[in-house]
Amino acid sequence: MHDPLDVHDLVSDELRQRGETGHDVTQLSGRLADTGKHDRQGLENLLAELADLPRTGAWDYEEPDALPDILDSMPSPPRPAVIPAPGPELHDRILGGWLGRIAGCNLGKPIESGDYWTSDRIRSYLELTGSYPLRDYVPAMDPMPEGYRLEENWVNTTRGRVAGSDRDDDIDYTILALHMLERHGMHLTPADVAATWLAYVPYLRVFTAERAAYVNLLTNVPIGEVATTRNPYREWIGALIRGDAHGWTQPGRPEQAILSAYNDATLSHRANGIYGEMWSAALMSSAAAASTVAEAFERSLHFVPARSRLAEALHRVRNLHRSGATWDEALSTIQHHYGHYSWVHTVNNAAIITAGLLWGDGDYTTTVGLTVQGGWDTDSNGATAGAVAGTVLGAAALPEHFVGPLQDRTRSAVFGYDNSRISDLAHRTITLATANATA
Repeated sequence: MHDPLDVHDLVSDELRQRGETGHDVTQLSGRLADTGKHDRQGLENLLAELADLPRTGAWDYEEPDALPDILDSMPSPPRPAVIPAPGPELHDRILGGWLGRIAGCNLGKPIESGDYWTSDRIRSYLELTGSYPLRDYVPAMDPMPEGYRLEENWVNTTRGRVAGSDRDDDIDYTILALHMLERHGMHLTPADVAATWLAYVPYLRVFTAERAAYVNLLTNVPIGEVATTRNPYREWIGALIRGDAHGWTQPGRPEQAILSAYNDATLSHRANGIYGEMWSAALMSSAAAASTVAEAFERSLHFVPARSRLAEALHRVRNLHRSGATWDEALSTIQHHYGHYSWVHTVNNAAIITAGLLWGDGDYTTTVGLTVQGGWDTDSNGATAGAVAGTVLGAAALPEHFVGPLQDRTRSAVFGYDNSRISDLAHRTITLATANATA
């Protein structure tokens, strides 16, 4: 599934991507149905036609790719935040962000398969195990009842079995971003990102847009064309999960955080894929200076192109919360409007993250529990929501039953970083944040 080396997968997924962005793919969809999976030339012809397919219908959105155009399309900036002074409180917040992200990621991992673990299946399983609503790591039943199967990582990520963090790309990318920012800072370029991926991350530990980009890099596609060449996943969630360190190292300065996030995202993503990483960077930067999760979220809205599908989704969820809708009503509305996207798309998962943040109301346990219950990309969403709540609250306020089992340790596929101490990663992050604050 979603294999950039499989031309049939590429055509199928590019048809979906084009259809979601206002292109009429009816005729080409019919031709794909008549083309055999092993007719490589026929599939290549279809892929080439899709690459040049014009948009002929109405399109109500403005979704630029170039940084100047993206910046111009954002709402007016918020009033400047008070930039937090380096010291124990900021260190506690950054450590809280790391712990919150890693615990939230592990929470969602055993049920990370959005086509199978729908929100309804998640709820029924949690009710069956007496753990609904979700307020602790997911329990594993032995034997598992018929109709349910946890992901293979369940032996390391379910309740009572967490002993140090399991490896996950949602953690790998945060470590990798810290590594790149230590070496390149605000001068980070897409070429730097490409070189770092090739040197530090195994091919089979990246997915969708990142894997397509990896293939393109190995076949000498020019850096500026990597995101748009044989990459139908360019608006999926892979970039959104890479934004945290860009925000933490620019606490209270989201207008700076989004710049390095853009240069990271643009290697592999376009449009809402890019906006997702810029938004997550703005969220984390704002969370480091905010007194509440809701305040951090409100500030982040100023750093999303106003007429994008991502902005539309974020505002829709915010308005549902303001209207007094229940969590169940919000989830149903999100699924109705955004359920047509892949379960690893940026737009729908950002909506779930937003709902978790707002209905979680500043409580870490409720925030990550609701977010993961929402389904789709559960580990990514739990990680991002957990990072925001953890950053606002600080490490000292996080619940022991979530962070204690992590044992200050995380596995990682990033070369040289396996079994990293979480506290060390936080210390290195605060060192960069301090340097940026005095630059």
